[in-house]
Amino acid sequence: MSFNGYFFEENKITDPEVFKAIKNELARQQNQIELIASENFASREVMAAQGCIMTNKYAEGYPGKRYYGGCSFMDIVENIAIERVCKLFNCKFANVQPHSGAQANLSVFYALMSPGDVFLGMGLDMGGHLTHGAAPTISGRWFRPISYGVGADGLIDYDNVQKLAQEHKPKIILAGASSYSRKIDFKRFREIADSVGAYLFVDIAHYAGLVVAGLYPSPIDYAHVVSSTTHKTLRGPRGGIVLTNSEAIAKKINSAVFPGVQGGPQMHSIAAKAVAFGEALRPEFKEYAKKVLENSIAMAERLQEHGLDLVSGKTECHMSVVDLTKLSINGKIAETELEEAGITCNKNTIPFDKLPPTQTSGIRIGAAAMTTRNLGTSEFKKIADMMYSVLSNYGKSGYNKLKSEVRADALELCKAYPLYK
Repeated sequence: MSFNGYFFEENKITDPEVFKAIKNELARQQNQIELIASENFASREVMAAQGCIMTNKYAEGYPGKRYYGGCSFMDIVENIAIERVCKLFNCKFANVQPHSGAQANLSVFYALMSPGDVFLGMGLDMGGHLTHGAAPTISGRWFRPISYGVGADGLIDYDNVQKLAQEHKPKIILAGASSYSRKIDFKRFREIADSVGAYLFVDIAHYAGLVVAGLYPSPIDYAHVVSSTTHKTLRGPRGGIVLTNSEAIAKKINSAVFPGVQGGPQMHSIAAKAVAFGEALRPEFKEYAKKVLENSIAMAERLQEHGLDLVSGKTECHMSVVDLTKLSINGKIAETELEEAGITCNKNTIPFDKLPPTQTSGIRIGAAAMTTRNLGTSEFKKIADMMYSVLSNYGKSGYNKLKSEVRADALELCKAYPLYK
C-alpha cells in the first residue's frame, strides 16, 4: 500500500470523491498565501504519525492504568509525549489526551469549578476565545462568566480586571486570547487571582510556540493550570494539552479529561503530538519561532506604513488585528476579496466594534504558516503591499484587473516557496 504523504493512492479508485477533495485542498494550501493566525503546516512526519495504525486502538485510561488490554505500545507513545511536552514547557505534569483546545479548556472548567460558579475571561469581542465564556458555549451556559477587556489603547485593562475580581470573587481568572497581539502580564494576573483566592488559568493556544522558544512570556511559574492547542505556533497536529506544576490539580485534570469529558484517547493524534514535541525541542525550532516573530512584525509595520491601524498599535507575537475602519471595506468582504486574490485570512472584530460579528471592522493575520514555508521579512513586506493594494482599491475602477495581478503575484510567491514539494 503506497502512501504519498497526504492520502493513500488506492483511494483514487476506492473513494475518488474524497480523494479529489483532499487533492484540491492540497492544491489550495500550496497555491495560496496562508495568513490565518491559528493555522500552520505540520511536517510530513507529524502527518504520517497522525495517520498511523494507532488509530485502530482503544486505550481508555492512562499509561499503566488502561481499561483495555494490548496497550503496552500506547503507553510508550503517551509517556514519550508527556515527557517531551513537560521538558518543552518546563513543567511537572501534563495531560496530552484532549482532542482539541476547546476540550482542554472544558476539562479545566470541569476539574476546578461547579455549574453556576463565576469566572473571569476576556470577552470575545475584545480578543478572547469562544471557550472563555461566550454565551453559546458550555463555558457560557454552565458557568457565570464575567468578561473583561481592553482600554481605548487596545491593551488589557488590568485595573478593571482587579476591580471585577474584587466585585465578583471568581473561582477562576482566565488569561489568554484568540486575537490579542501584545504580551500578557501573567505575573499581574496571578497577583489579582491571589488577592481574591481564585485559580489562575492561562490559555496559550496561540502563543505556545513562541513561549517554548523564549520569545513570549511563559505562564508556567504563575498559573495554577495552563492549556494549549498543539497546532498553531507549535506546528503539530490538531489537539490540546493541559499543563500544571501542582500534583493535586494534575489528578483533578486527569479525572476531568477521562472519564469526565472524553472517552478513549486518539492515540494516533498523541503519537503525532509526540513527534511534534520532539521537533519543537530541536534548536532549529527556536530559529523558526524567531523568524515568525520577525516576519509578523515586518508585515504589521509595513501595513502601518501604508496608513492602516493595528489594534493595540503593534504586535509582539505571531499575529496582528488590522483595523479597516479607514477603508471602504469591512472584514467579511476583505476576507473574501483577499482569498480571491490568493491571500487567506479571517474577518475579526475589533474592540468596541460598531459592526456585527458577521461583518466586523477588522481582519486577523498571522505569520506562522508562511514562515514554515521559509518566507522572510522581505516577502512578508511584499505580502503586506499586496494586501493593501486589494483593500485600498476595492470598488475602484480597474479593481478586478488589479486583483487578478495580485493573484498572479501570490501564485508566483507560493511557487517560489513550495509546500510539501
